[in-house]
Amino acid sequence: MKKVLIIQQVPHEGPGTLGRIMERAGIETELVKVCAGAKTPGRADRYSAVVVLGGPMGVYEEKRYPFLTAEIRLIESALRSGVPVMGICLGAQLLARAAGAAVFRRPEREIGWYDIDLTDEGRADRLLFGLPRRMKVFQWHGDTFDIPPGAVRLASSRLFENQLFRIGPSYGFQFHLEVTESMILQWLEVNGDELADLSGTIDPAAVRARTPLLTETLRRYAEAVFSRWLRGLGSRWAP
Repeated sequence: MKKVLIIQQVPHEGPGTLGRIMERAGIETELVKVCAGAKTPGRADRYSAVVVLGGPMGVYEEKRYPFLTAEIRLIESALRSGVPVMGICLGAQLLARAAGAAVFRRPEREIGWYDIDLTDEGRADRLLFGLPRRMKVFQWHGDTFDIPPGAVRLASSRLFENQLFRIGPSYGFQFHLEVTESMILQWLEVNGDELADLSGTIDPAAVRARTPLLTETLRRYAEAVFSRWLRGLGSRWAP
């Protein structure tokens, strides 16, 4: 099995639970930290899959963050060659853009714990089969995307219709299935200025209080989804 490529945008948004599952399984990964100046590979067919993580930048800010252009080209390469992509938050937005959909900012924000609802297609999807129709997941975003041509919507929330989609063997997750409790607490500290600007609409203390109560269930969802995804790459470690 070839390596799994992981693109990390900022220091505090690592692969979390997904990384732990791959490490436990002995799956070899290549971590490219664009936040540290590493260059994004130009071709996806050197890898068994590509994981593109989240970050605070917008897909439409390519002039400010030139590495986003290279990531879009990498994802386009994956789509052409059939290499599975797992896009998370910004990664999902980049996947949508590479597949021909618009990405844009909304006036609303989702920061904290929110319900998502699986569509009928989501309930039948191989990654999501058997999971609850309504799940509480962690969110941190204000941008969203249209569903790309040929893609299938798998989940929605009250504020954002497009939470999860599948296109070919690739998936775009707007929400953060990969986060751990320690990651969330770190994000609340690192993003203090953003939260201060949202005072009155987002309550960081409430997010902090709910996090220990909800992360174990989120981890179980993540274990199911990510292990099924890895099995689809040809990994035989999972039951």
